[in-house]
Amino acid sequence: MPLTVAYDARGARDPRGIGRYVRCLLAALRETAAPGDEVVESSRPRRGAIFHAPWMEGASLRAGVPQVVTIHDVAALKRRSEQLRPGMRDRLRHLAVQRADVVIVPTHAVASDVEELLGVEGPRLRVIGEAPVPAMRPRPPGEIAEARRRHGLPPEYLLWVGGLEHPEPRKRVAELARVPRELPLVLVGPARRWARELGDREHDVVLTGLVPDDDLAAIYSGARALVFSSDDEGFGLPTVEALACGTPVVACDVPALREVLADRATFVGLDDLDGLVRAAEGATRPAPAPPPFSWDDAARATWAVYRELV
Repeated sequence: MPLTVAYDARGARDPRGIGRYVRCLLAALRETAAPGDEVVESSRPRRGAIFHAPWMEGASLRAGVPQVVTIHDVAALKRRSEQLRPGMRDRLRHLAVQRADVVIVPTHAVASDVEELLGVEGPRLRVIGEAPVPAMRPRPPGEIAEARRRHGLPPEYLLWVGGLEHPEPRKRVAELARVPRELPLVLVGPARRWARELGDREHDVVLTGLVPDDDLAAIYSGARALVFSSDDEGFGLPTVEALACGTPVVACDVPALREVLADRATFVGLDDLDGLVRAAEGATRPAPAPPPFSWDDAARATWAVYRELV
């Protein structure tokens, strides 16, 4: 029986990993749809037989049809002491998630957090991973040199990739920037004023802002290593992007990253940012291949979830 899915694609405008997830999964869902199946971009649940909110903000309290919600992480709930008291909007979002028929998460680590902190029972949780986009592949020396010229990058550097619009304590970017280094640190991602104050040529910290995927792949390809300083993550998409570009990954040892990367990365203790930098500066190529999982794989697993519900 043909199936129509209403997919809330509003999150595609988010320049961070959530936006990449929304865009990549939507394209892959359409690519892998069975004959007659359709994905309609809509925040109105009743436009389809199934409603999928691929981000928490899109979850509906009264969907009226079976609802799937994707939760990328619950870092804010795990760090309540660092947040303002949750407002009514946050409480309603949490309630909408609790009412969802299925909650998709990227790792078993997030599944455990969602079960504990949001009360979503294990049978309603599905773990479906994420993947690098096809543009993330090793780039030749000419492209690397052009990306360096375009963004004012040094010949050798360590790399950090992520969102810098708002301070996120778990990312520990400011702390990373203060660690003594032999190599410059390049920070890539959408940034606002607070983050731009980290940019300091004297201390060898360079911010590029948001860059196109082809430039990002070249910047990955030209880096000595990706340094991932987070003390909590839901999946860590930049780490698999870096591996797809042939770049070694050095990360703090958190459950989700261990689950995703296994022995493909070098891990250091959570409190050892100096060790993180030292390991990154000593990294050598070739890096291990990324996990063998694609967005088409994620889409097929998601279509299977939809079919369960009808």
